[in-house]
Parts: sequence; C-alpha cells; structure tokens
Amino acid sequence: MLKKYLLIFLVSMVPLIELRGAIPIAVGMDLPLLSSYVIAVVGNMLPVPIIYLFARKVLLWGQDKPYIGKAFRFFIEKGERGGQKLQAKAGRGLFVALLLFVGIPIPGTGAWTGTLAASILDIGFRKSVIAVMLGVLLAGVIMGTVSAGLFGAVGAIAG
Repeated sequence: MLKKYLLIFLVSMVPLIELRGAIPIAVGMDLPLLSSYVIAVVGNMLPVPIIYLFARKVLLWGQDKPYIGKAFRFFIEKGERGGQKLQAKAGRGLFVALLLFVGIPIPGTGAWTGTLAASILDIGFRKSVIAVMLGVLLAGVIMGTVSAGLFGAVGAIAG
C-alpha cells in the first residue's frame, strides 16, 4: 500500500497531471479517498514555492539554449497565457481568479501553471501560495467527487 501512496504523491507533483490525475488513479487503485486526497494535496503543493521563486528565472535563462530552449519557451508561453487570462478576467479580484484558475480542473490549469502565472504577474508570494493552496483543495474535492462517482457507476454497471 505504501508503494501505491508513493505513486499518488509522485503523480501529483508532475506538471499538467498533478492532483487532477493522482486522485482518479488513487480511486482506481481502491485507495481510501481521504488519505489519497491529503497525499495528493501535499504532493501537488510541494513544488509551488520552488516554482514561484525559481521557475521563471530558470525558464528565462534556458529559453535560448539548444536542446532545452523549445520546452522552456513552451512553459514560459503557457505561464504568460495563464497570467493574461487571469488578469483579463479578474481585474482587481486576482486572488479569487487565481484560486478558481487552479481549482477548476480543466486542461491547462493547475498549481504549476497558476503559480508560474502568479510569479509572472508579480502577485506576492504569500498571496499566491494561499490562492494556489485553496485552488488545489477545491480541485481535489471536485476530482474526488467526480472520480468516486465515476468509478462507483462503473462498478455498479460491471457488478
């Protein structure tokens, strides 16, 4: 069981997959939802301070390097697009917009993109981390509810 939880923890740290992929995997592996939720939230949040403080600098440094430049430019553009979307929709409600950007589990949003966008927009560190944390908690509740319902329905049909 420890290996399964470690997998959930690691998957929740992967960009673009994050907790949104980890929770359905946990439910599919018949792990308890609450403990999986906690592990996925911790795993998803662990990279957030590092992303905020260093990702933008590293990506800007590497964007013109051979071999890695294309990938680095992709992530810079993704963060900039996320930041522009947030700013366009939010106006002065940037905190709530960041929370919802991270919390509504649709492709292209999440803790990684939201944190990178927050650093590009120069939203304060503390404010960003709190908004992203609340968004991750929201996304976890949504994914847990959807996953439990989906796998429960599949189990009822199969059984």
